Amino acid sequence: MKINAKALALTLGIIWGTGVFIVGMVNLFWPNYGANVLEILASIYPGYKGTSTLGSVFTATLYSVVDAALFGLVVGWLYNRLAVRIPGPEKSDS
Repeated sequence: MKINAKALALTLGIIWGTGVFIVGMVNLFWPNYGANVLEILASIYPGYKGTSTLGSVFTATLYSVVDAALFGLVVGWLYNRLAVRIPGPEKSDS
């Protein structure tokens, strides 16, 4: 069975991007909320400083959507490559 790598990429991009967007938006109103998560993202995404501004929320969201989408694309591609080479369980006629 093959997996649709593009659909997986889009799904992961939407989920991770939404999560980062929500944490960033809530952090604008409650600066302690998600501060550690945003610091980690600032250490990963170049140009993102982890500051509590609307621009930085959109920057982190854009980075996270692209990051997760690329991850999903690679995982889907790798799964499809391995699924062809590794035999799965036999289907029974019952």
